[in-house]
Amino acid sequence: MSEFIEYNVANKVGTITINRPEARNAMTFAMLGDFIRTLEEAGKDDKAQAIVVTGVSGAFCAGTDLKDLSTIPGEKRGLRGTAEERGKWWPIVECPKPVIGAIDGPAVGMGAEFSSQCDLRLCSPNARFAWNFAHRGLVPDTGAGSWLLPRLIGVQRAMKLLYTGDFLTAEEALEIGYVDELMPAEQLVPAAQALAERIAKNSPFSQSRIKTLVYEGLGSDVGGHMARHTKAMAECFASDDHREGVASFLERREANFTGT
Repeated sequence: MSEFIEYNVANKVGTITINRPEARNAMTFAMLGDFIRTLEEAGKDDKAQAIVVTGVSGAFCAGTDLKDLSTIPGEKRGLRGTAEERGKWWPIVECPKPVIGAIDGPAVGMGAEFSSQCDLRLCSPNARFAWNFAHRGLVPDTGAGSWLLPRLIGVQRAMKLLYTGDFLTAEEALEIGYVDELMPAEQLVPAAQALAERIAKNSPFSQSRIKTLVYEGLGSDVGGHMARHTKAMAECFASDDHREGVASFLERREANFTGT
């Protein structure tokens, strides 16, 4: 957590808020480091079983702060780690818990990339998404725009957005399935938190494995996926959460999952 990255937990839901309204939540490199560390901490926080990522009202994230970027030598820009250190590039995907993006206002550049990394996306009518990297002589900076985005909305739609840098409106995002729900700005974060609370009632042990299976499966052949699937299934059958899930059904009570 830091001056511009806030984190709080209530009802088993951790909420991460980007709070730099004077810059429409544009990220400096220091903020990016704080954001990644906060996600890592949220992923390890036993009090939170699902995560909401949002920005202060009126903006999700307007991308990288170009004034801050201009102070960094060109050869050091974007050097977050090796390709294998995915947590530095895809911190939301690498978080082992379900992550919901609540997007109000612009999600541009890095902000659009982070929205792509969320497992679920809700937005207000004010939301606008733009992968405008070609305007700056760049490729999508986390790699999500070139890998996840085509899988979310199709290659042709993704290529048009990446080549032109045009904005995708909230209504268009809903129409093509990029976001799951559209609602008034004042209802957005409460709705995302309510959805996260529903998710948090289920087994964290199985949810973490579901997330890994889905994302790793996007780039895997069927044989590799099924090898991981059978391993995950065996782990689930041996887990306390599975025993609790069965017992709670037979005893007609709410389950009390522990994530083990």
